[in-house]
Amino acid sequence: MVEAGWLSVLPPLIAIVLALVTKEVFSSLLAGVLSGTLIYCFSTGQSVLKAVNYVFDMMAAKIGDNGYMILFLALLGSLVVIVTMAGGSRAYGKWAAGRFRTPVSARLATVILGTLIFIDDYFNCLTVGTVMRPITDKHRISREELAYLIDATAAPICIIAPISSWAVAVSSELGEGGLNAFIQTIPYNLYALLTLCMIFFVCITGVSFGPMKKAAESAGSRELPKEDEVEEMDGIAISHKGTVADLVIPMAVLISCSILGMAYVGGFFEGVSFVEAIGENPTAGLSLGAFAALIAAFCLYIPRKLMTFREFMKGVSEGVKYMVSAIMILVFAWSLSGVCREMIGTGEFVSGLVQSNNLSLNLLPLIVFVVAAFLSFSMGTAWGTFGILIPIVIMICGTDAGSILTASLGATLAGSVFGDHCSPISDTTILSSAGAKCVHINHVETQIPYAVLVASICALGYFIAGFVNNPWVPLIISLGVLLTVLLVIKRKQKAA
Repeated sequence: MVEAGWLSVLPPLIAIVLALVTKEVFSSLLAGVLSGTLIYCFSTGQSVLKAVNYVFDMMAAKIGDNGYMILFLALLGSLVVIVTMAGGSRAYGKWAAGRFRTPVSARLATVILGTLIFIDDYFNCLTVGTVMRPITDKHRISREELAYLIDATAAPICIIAPISSWAVAVSSELGEGGLNAFIQTIPYNLYALLTLCMIFFVCITGVSFGPMKKAAESAGSRELPKEDEVEEMDGIAISHKGTVADLVIPMAVLISCSILGMAYVGGFFEGVSFVEAIGENPTAGLSLGAFAALIAAFCLYIPRKLMTFREFMKGVSEGVKYMVSAIMILVFAWSLSGVCREMIGTGEFVSGLVQSNNLSLNLLPLIVFVVAAFLSFSMGTAWGTFGILIPIVIMICGTDAGSILTASLGATLAGSVFGDHCSPISDTTILSSAGAKCVHINHVETQIPYAVLVASICALGYFIAGFVNNPWVPLIISLGVLLTVLLVIKRKQKAA
């Protein structure tokens, strides 16, 4: 590693600026990686060609180091497509239609289903939209509100679930003991926790404001869709023979076998404690769980002729393609982090700069939350954002910074989710619109006031978190403020 001084901050800065200008995260991250290897080669007297070679060396190394993560995402994508093709989600929707007979119960069913599907946000958006759209349409709930409920139970639930693709991605950035460090950030993930509280309040009270209120008023006059609208989703044919069990069983196998897989890989059955075992190599355990779920789906679907063997294997390959975007973002983010950490000493320079200027770390959680939100909104990716910021936050705080480090990491994840939640170019936002069959820009416009309200209160919480060595104090205060504001809005709405 070389000491590149102020040049060491250029790679992440280049990645950030290019992402803001181009709105394209892949090329921006790649440019950041290349700039870092160029700085390293110029500092050591090596050629430009060698810098290009280092880019691919770093990418290959990170792919090798995180092979189980990539494998898990590929298997999960396959499971998403296979379950969709089998018609389990469609069957659940028909089953639920006769049981949720009020708008409140329809909203709550949407949120509860979204909360239960915590393994991946893509899976969440596609499944919840397909299942609940006919039910919410029946109760004249606007498509914009459905899209918001889907979006608000996608990334926010995945980012606080220890067994999810998001948890694995974050843990891979945190290094050794990553899963345990991730679990410690959960109480500090104010945006995710407050968003989940808010959507339950919205479901029970029916409160709405801003453009969402106008959408709710116009939903009453909307013509109900035809029954066959749910027969196909994003070009994937859906079986008519699927049952509720075809959705529930693979999901149950996925969750249970993922937990067992993590315990097995970590040595739990050989005497290691459960907590230590699941944190040893979680991605390997998740890969075993995803593979077990695919085997269960095969045994469940093929004998009953819900699909042919050829269709099953086509679904597997389509599912892998479905996850390519997420995998690419991770590989580029890992590579940028590797260049900054291992080649040009970005962390040492930034840490020294902070210490020499006596910058108070007490304000770091608030600052990181704002920066992460801005970047994630601009780039349209939470994964790319925390891939860039987590190493920087760790470098600034140092490994012994205690609650400030944990609070700042929580703020990084929260800001990333907030920006992703609002961004019109976010995959999750787009998929939520698609799942609800809502006009995309309408979803963005109606959702932003809700997200901004929560984020504004989170900013207060992160200011408090910087001065209080207890995660529950800022969480309780923030939750109290949020409920007070919502009750005031509800009272004004009732008075009007």
